[in-house]
Amino acid sequence: MTKEVVSLVSVNEAERQEPLKLLKQKANSSESLATCQTYSKKTQPLKAGNSQEVPIINGNGNMVKVKSTNKMDSGSGKDNPPLAKAKPKGCAMVKNMNGTRSNGKDCKDKKKNGDILKQKDDIKHKRRKAEEHAEQQLKEAEIWFDDVDPKDIEAAIGPEAAKIARRNLGLETHQCSQSVEQVLVKENASKGLTRAVAMDCEMVGVGPKGEDSIVARVSIVNQFGKCVYDKYVKPTEEVTDYRTAVSGIRPDNINTGEDFKTVQKEVADILRGRILVGHALRNDLKVLFLDHPQKKIRDTQRYKPFRQRVGNGRPSLKLLCEKLLNVQVQTSEHCSVQDAQAAMRLYTLEKKKWEAAVKNKSNKNCKT
Repeated sequence: MTKEVVSLVSVNEAERQEPLKLLKQKANSSESLATCQTYSKKTQPLKAGNSQEVPIINGNGNMVKVKSTNKMDSGSGKDNPPLAKAKPKGCAMVKNMNGTRSNGKDCKDKKKNGDILKQKDDIKHKRRKAEEHAEQQLKEAEIWFDDVDPKDIEAAIGPEAAKIARRNLGLETHQCSQSVEQVLVKENASKGLTRAVAMDCEMVGVGPKGEDSIVARVSIVNQFGKCVYDKYVKPTEEVTDYRTAVSGIRPDNINTGEDFKTVQKEVADILRGRILVGHALRNDLKVLFLDHPQKKIRDTQRYKPFRQRVGNGRPSLKLLCEKLLNVQVQTSEHCSVQDAQAAMRLYTLEKKKWEAAVKNKSNKNCKT
């Protein structure tokens, strides 16, 4: 009897302590589970599709292991919908009266649309006018003719094309806008005789073929280009070639001209003691049957610096004027007054150097 009582008490004691053990196990298992989950999160992040065993206490108080599957989002929009894109700062959107969206700046700009459209129309109009004007003007690239006289280009195409051609040839300067007379003649200058004078003669042809020459006109200008003498000369022989295309002489000019002897004497009186300037003066003096001291002759055809500049041993007066004075002379019929003015202008262009060279030459001759 006593043994049975003792065993019964032992059983009851064991049954009473069993819940306490289960509570302790449950507490321990919860702590271990929390520790395991924390550790796994820190050290081993779960991968998509992988599973692991997690201890769980069932209703009877027993701990069992259950497989837990964590499926990571693989880009599906169902589980994790994408976040809305952040709107950039500074682009405040407002709704217009018609419900459309626009920037605040656009709202301000629309207030000025009337003025802006008007300005755009003005700009387009001006641009169209400029394009039309540019089309009317010849471009320099279109004037490509080589070794063509600008006068021929002017006759064929027009003055603008000739102007571009002269510029390409180095003949175009600010003086081209002036008349030839403005370049060759000094305005408001003395009309009387000066220390230096320039002379030029126009001639006509005599003889069977008109190859021999006699004087038909004599013109003399002073140092400022002012004409001091200009007379037609009555021919001493029958004229067989008036050479009008070059000389500009016609029968009426010389038939009523001055007697040759009178002109010869008057010219000699003017030239006496003065520096005589001209181009190819030997021919002019020859038809007048006059001489002049060599030391007082300034011939633009024979002046060495001029010949070097234009690269020609016997440059024409026309070439010298084009290259050195940037003016066109002898473009059609010659004029003895203009030719004398051109020769004088060339002389005054180099007067100081020319006279210094003559002086040095004379000094050397004196020493020898």
